[in-house]
Amino acid sequence: MFQVKSRDFIFQVERVKSCTLDVHPTEKALVVHYEVEATILGELGEAMIGERKECQKIIRLKSLNAHTDTSSLARKVVEECRLIHPSKLREVEQLLFYLNVSCEEKKRISPRDFTPYAGVELDEEASINRIDEYVELLYEDVQEKIRGATLIFQLARNPDNLEELIQNEAALGALARVLREDWKQSVDLATTITYIFFCFSSFSQFHGLVTHFKIGALCMNIIEHELKRYDLWQDELQKKKKKEHEKSLRKYQSLLIKQEQLLRVALCLLLNLAEDTRTELKMRNKNIVHMLVKILDREDEELLLVVVSFLKKLSIFLENKNDMKLARLLPCEHEELQSTTLRLLLNLSFDTSLRSQMVQAALVPKLSSLLADEAQRQLSMCILYHISMDDRFKSMFADTDCIPQLMRMVFDCGEEKMDVELISLCINLAANKSDAQVICEGNGLKMLMKRALKLKDVLVMKMIRNLSQHNGPTKSLFLDHVGDLAAQITEDEAEEFVIECLGTLANLTIPDLDWALVLKEYKLVPYLKDRLKPGSAEDDLILEVVIMIGTVSVDDSCAAMLAKSGIIPALIELLNAQQEDDEFVCQIVYVFYQMVFHKATRDVIVKETQAPAYLIDLMHDNNAEIRKVCNNTLDIIAEYDEEWGKKIQTEKFRWYNGQWLEMVENRQMDEGEPFLFGEDAESFIGNGEILERPDLFYSPDGIISADGALSPDFYTDFQSGELGQTGFMNRYGAPCLPGPGSKSS
Repeated sequence: MFQVKSRDFIFQVERVKSCTLDVHPTEKALVVHYEVEATILGELGEAMIGERKECQKIIRLKSLNAHTDTSSLARKVVEECRLIHPSKLREVEQLLFYLNVSCEEKKRISPRDFTPYAGVELDEEASINRIDEYVELLYEDVQEKIRGATLIFQLARNPDNLEELIQNEAALGALARVLREDWKQSVDLATTITYIFFCFSSFSQFHGLVTHFKIGALCMNIIEHELKRYDLWQDELQKKKKKEHEKSLRKYQSLLIKQEQLLRVALCLLLNLAEDTRTELKMRNKNIVHMLVKILDREDEELLLVVVSFLKKLSIFLENKNDMKLARLLPCEHEELQSTTLRLLLNLSFDTSLRSQMVQAALVPKLSSLLADEAQRQLSMCILYHISMDDRFKSMFADTDCIPQLMRMVFDCGEEKMDVELISLCINLAANKSDAQVICEGNGLKMLMKRALKLKDVLVMKMIRNLSQHNGPTKSLFLDHVGDLAAQITEDEAEEFVIECLGTLANLTIPDLDWALVLKEYKLVPYLKDRLKPGSAEDDLILEVVIMIGTVSVDDSCAAMLAKSGIIPALIELLNAQQEDDEFVCQIVYVFYQMVFHKATRDVIVKETQAPAYLIDLMHDNNAEIRKVCNNTLDIIAEYDEEWGKKIQTEKFRWYNGQWLEMVENRQMDEGEPFLFGEDAESFIGNGEILERPDLFYSPDGIISADGALSPDFYTDFQSGELGQTGFMNRYGAPCLPGPGSKSS
């Protein structure tokens, strides 16, 4: 933000908003789209004119190649480009990977990849010196035209001849005219001439020539016509009787071979011309995507390779993605087709709706099976990673062989650095309960712990932390590893590693776990208390410390130990420092909630600190979760301390009945005017004054048992967001207080 002052106004540019990332369609570059908001302020600081401007920045990556470490490059991009928030690091990595793959594939199909089919092979060899003779043949009958075009094609296949051919306007004009007028008469003629212009399209400097003769538009017409012919052939075959069907089928297959050769070369020519985004847009407007998707039903793998390559290029642009339909292309024996299909799917997998289509098309098991193929492994893993980002689809991995394969890859890494795609996918899957159970089968958890602790591997520990959040048999497995995790909570360890270890321990709400013993044996209380000081560490670490304290405070002896150490005042100090951070506030209040269950800590909180006063202030916080846990904590305090109970009662009464009381107190009631609220209100209102207040508290069902004992079984409800209160209307028409422990609907 900066300001420019003058006599009359201040011009102020606000912070950048709405930053999104994409890959450049034609270059090795990332495109950063962002919005800048500018405001002109008056002399008194009032906003006079506001303006928003959409901008973009291109980050060129000329050094990007197959050997580039995309993780390191992504970090460098995020560090050097202030427009990109650090939270987008993973997205930058994925875009760089895709960009790298796309650049490797961005080679044109060479004319030498094609050989004329048997129908137009000639015994004679073409010579550039006889070009005029070949052009003359284009004015004869169809067979002679085919012969002339074939001889010119022999010349065009050699790039050395293209410069001379381009100077011969008569030859090129004649070829374009014959193609335009006679392509419907002979597939052989149309294919051969299209081959010639395809040779020119393989070089960017000749694109102007091809465009000049409108060959691209003509190829679009040819493709559209051939697809209609294909549909007619199919209809005719269906109508043929059994005897005639076999004969017609042989004829149909012969025609199909020639047609697919024509489609292939026409599409290759268009794919080359589509390097120009304006030309590509024209193709898009002529429904090229629909045509390509129709051809996906064919069996010819070489034709399919061109189609999928074209779709992959078109899929870079968002508006094209909605036309994509997934087909039966995986797995297949044609390695290059399979690889190109995976690259297309990777591009599409950035789109949420298309990921859903992939799952519906049963691609998860197919992609999982391709993990065994080393050549296709990384692409398959990246697509699976994108699918795993959606919680709806995570459980589907448990029914495939994906997880066992991933675990083998993890263990096969030994002490080497793990591929970021592999561990990222594992982290996502570990967040699902069904997947977590498969991961932990056998010695899965034990082996992960061994690698994480030996190599201080933060990402593997992040995966372990996700595993630890699931109740049931998975969480119980962690009992054997509590000591190993607690031993990592020291000042000597890296903060990012300690964060994951603390987060894992905080998830272990296991009844059989003796937290008091853990705190004593590993001397954790001093560490936890020191880390509560604002600024003593990164906020992420301090927050994990607070969550950890909340977990161990379920235990009576742990809560007493923590209270005795002076942790409660430290929490209040931290609450003051972090009062704008809802996550901090919610977790600190939850610690107070846990501690008021135990007599020793309840007395400290109520009698020795001002925690109840802070809780009263937070009772009407904008954050619903904070309000829920805060109100439940205050309900318990009110039950056990009469003085605070009255204060809390007064505040709740004031809040819930504030609007109604304001109306009553401000109303000057005439002596003869009947009461608005009926006879029942007479005991409550007299001459605008409050005579007595109804009892606004109810029995603490759900929190306090009949014998007065308090249940600490609150953690699960808190985590699932089920704690809450429901408002009711009292008989006077005003909202009155819910009872402590009542649930929200």
